[in-house]
Amino acid sequence: MTNPTHPQKILVTGATGTVGRHVVAELLDRGHTVRALTRDPGRARASLPAGAEAVRGDLTDPAGLAPALEGVTGLHLITFGGEYMAPLETGPEIVALAREAGVRRITVLNGGGDTPLEDAVRKSGLAWTVLMPVEFMANALEWAEAIRTEDQVGEPFTDRLSAMVHEADIGAVGAVALTEDGHGGQTYLITGPEVLSLRDKVDALVQARGRDIVLTELTPDEAAARWRAAGLAQDLIDFLLDVYGNTPPEGRTVVDTVRRVTGRPARTFAAWAAEHAAAFRA
Repeated sequence: MTNPTHPQKILVTGATGTVGRHVVAELLDRGHTVRALTRDPGRARASLPAGAEAVRGDLTDPAGLAPALEGVTGLHLITFGGEYMAPLETGPEIVALAREAGVRRITVLNGGGDTPLEDAVRKSGLAWTVLMPVEFMANALEWAEAIRTEDQVGEPFTDRLSAMVHEADIGAVGAVALTEDGHGGQTYLITGPEVLSLRDKVDALVQARGRDIVLTELTPDEAAARWRAAGLAQDLIDFLLDVYGNTPPEGRTVVDTVRRVTGRPARTFAAWAAEHAAAFRA
């Protein structure tokens, strides 16, 4: 990709996460300078793309963020932090530091529902953009072990539909909003290019790995027991059963946000499956 006329310096939080790493990669590809905020820079460097600068910081302790924000024009935020990934309560302090540092644009990755940090950003007076993706394609990695070892997927509500989105497309939308005008005050629902059933997803994985997969429907009780045994908290289990059994319209309706914002079509699940085929092979 051609370098932009005016390269900018962007601070990305959650930079080694499912979405954050793609925000970093897209910004670097566009010729910008990226600082990746992390509590352990040494460890993070191993998983960051070449060219990203790992800097120490913690969103739960805003007092130490000033050096990381120096010279930054854009800030990508996640809404959860700390050891137990609780909703961040430090939004007002983070926003004040960002404004003082001269940050012009902020993106927030919506983690589901309203959060104190997102509320603070919306009230900041800066050019904010909320990224609201539907189901991540990366969620399919939860099936990887069962597919590798047993050639099967067991899920409840196998007739459910999803407009699941490639994480790289979320990162691309975020990178544009962080570096270009015209996206302030926007909440972007981000989906993939097609509505898929579980059977569609499994078929794409079969094609990618070159071996059949059996799809088995679990009862809600069976699914809850499996998730409980895997260590999921009861509130998360309840959430999954609700969203899978009663997927809201926005989770199963395609919108053209990726194309409108980035100028290129959203990636398909078949493409994602091909990229990650090795994870599903024995």
